[in-house]
Amino acid sequence: MRHINERGLGIIKTHEGCRLEAYVCPGGVLSIGYGSTLAVEKGMRITQVQADNRLRDDLDSAEQCVIRWVSVELNDNEFSALVSLTYNIGGGAFRGSTLLRKLNASDRDGAQLEFHRWDKSKGGALPGLTTRRAAEAQLFGAPMIVNLTGA
Repeated sequence: MRHINERGLGIIKTHEGCRLEAYVCPGGVLSIGYGSTLAVEKGMRITQVQADNRLRDDLDSAEQCVIRWVSVELNDNEFSALVSLTYNIGGGAFRGSTLLRKLNASDRDGAQLEFHRWDKSKGGALPGLTTRRAAEAQLFGAPMIVNLTGA
């Protein structure tokens, strides 16, 4: 199975942060670890190992969504940017997005411009999401470096 690259993982870890005690995210959802929302209860505490395991499980789900719904070939940077986005907005939102429709129509430039539209929560733009979407869009458009020397 295909996995998010280090640059994409860095975006998630930087923008989610890691909190070992349950908290309410800016979107109003009870979360823990790196923004995990599954089976979180008020007052819940976890270890770093549990946070890392939750992250891997949540990433598996986001990766599967991207694999399932994207019908064009992706390079690792494109894939990883989409996994980061999906990790944050959820598979259902990604599946119904204009970004995905444009990408599947081979409009990569149009898809890249759609990232910024996902910086809102409860009707208002959140500065942290604006920064995250810019990082994801930049990663999506970043060329892949291929080693042609065989080294």
